[in-house]
Amino acid sequence: MALVSSRLRLVLPLLPLLPWLAPPAQAQAGAQDGGWPRRVTDLAGREVTLPRQPRALLLAENFQLLTLSVLMPDPVSLLVGMGGDLKQHDQGSDLAFRRRFPAMNRVPELTSAVGQGFSVERALTLRPDLVVLSTWQLGSAETRQNVEHLAAAGIPVVFIDNFQRPLSNGIPSIRLLGRALGCEERAEAVIGFQEERLARIRERVAVHAGPKPGVIMNAFAGRRPCCWVAGNDGTGQMLSLVGVRNLSEGMLPGPRGGEINLEQLLAVSPEIVVNTGNRHDEDQQGLRVGTGVTLAEARASLEALMASPELVALPATRDRRVYGLWNPVFGSPVGIAALEAMARWLRPDLFADLDPAATLAEINRRFAAVPFEGTYWVGPG
Repeated sequence: MALVSSRLRLVLPLLPLLPWLAPPAQAQAGAQDGGWPRRVTDLAGREVTLPRQPRALLLAENFQLLTLSVLMPDPVSLLVGMGGDLKQHDQGSDLAFRRRFPAMNRVPELTSAVGQGFSVERALTLRPDLVVLSTWQLGSAETRQNVEHLAAAGIPVVFIDNFQRPLSNGIPSIRLLGRALGCEERAEAVIGFQEERLARIRERVAVHAGPKPGVIMNAFAGRRPCCWVAGNDGTGQMLSLVGVRNLSEGMLPGPRGGEINLEQLLAVSPEIVVNTGNRHDEDQQGLRVGTGVTLAEARASLEALMASPELVALPATRDRRVYGLWNPVFGSPVGIAALEAMARWLRPDLFADLDPAATLAEINRRFAAVPFEGTYWVGPG
């Protein structure tokens, strides 16, 4: 059974039929702390025993390679199999990794699309000693069966979550990967870098009791009928974090995000609109952002979007408070820099001094095996 990935609609909406996962415990040390075998608790709340340090990794969702790339200098050297989602939906990152690590061209792809199920028989022939899945994939009976088959063959599986609840589960996912792959020190350095910046945002919002602007976060504007918007969970958590009102509240049946029509958008009259997009090499529709996209390209696509029927009549457009983010940004290592950019846009009274470009430069200097080079956020000129 093929899956349909929530990541194709912002990283804020979640798969409509996914069971809601309670926040899991962070990765836990086993009896032999620092050695092998070791036990970890994954983001689905499963206890998993790793008999040895993994040397043959299967990534069912290859976008997670971006997270691995800040945890180790050559993440591709571990791969024995990967999903085809990065090549299909993030051509810029895929090309950057293949240029830096040509061995990636020899890694078998188990799927050709985001959300597609993979053949467990083929996975077994690759002889991985660890399989990494994402929690949104738990919505598939096929995935659950595959996990059982892999376990029966003695192959451990861990679930991480950078997309369903990026604010709650992103850091625990990094910590889990650090424990599972034996790169705890590097993982804790990345976590410390992120936590320091998150704390600064939380502290300022906590002591400010002023009015909160009304915001809509709009997924893939210009590429689909108006509009898929963030709820209060998933990426919508980021809106609450920076101290704004999410105007989709009350319009959606649940917290996960969903569709509204143009009339509803006009009725709530957002002061600010944050759109998401991607690098689409096949056409020029919608917001163009991501790895390999220039600022001029991104800004031109944003200006065109502001003239579209869904945005042209909004107060946000009149006041030129329409912005753009790379669609999967909060599930990536660039997310903390993008959060700072969004905080500056939405609450300049609190965050005018933040420097997201400097944060991105520090990520590249200190952590990134492949530099993040492109335009991941954009505002009007």
